[in-house]
Amino acid sequence: MATKMVQKVGQIGVPVKDLNRALDFYKEKLDLSLLFNTDHMAFFECNGLRLMLSLPEKEEFANSSSVIYFQVTNIKEAYERLADKEVTFVDEPHVVAKMGQTETWMVFFKDTEDNTHALMSEVQL
Repeated sequence: MATKMVQKVGQIGVPVKDLNRALDFYKEKLDLSLLFNTDHMAFFECNGLRLMLSLPEKEEFANSSSVIYFQVTNIKEAYERLADKEVTFVDEPHVVAKMGQTETWMVFFKDTEDNTHALMSEVQL
């Protein structure tokens, strides 16, 4: 059997307008581990996936990013913890799907650069 060309997603890029402000948000509020940063980029470790924040090289790359779904164990606890850190949420934790004995919960939030992301949690009933 032939090996698939694409093995996994190794990095996700998120465009930012203010790198220092975004660095603070992802490091201090989301508690991601900073690998390193330069004047134009910052790289975070997220359990085997690298998250790259970057100032766009060209205006055409300055659009909002795709939604990143950050998996958490307890979504209500994570929601309260981030709300205490003044993270702006779009909604409250809610069930989006139920499959058998598992509920999938989500809550959407904005980062400091106006990108929308989400927390997600799978709860066993």
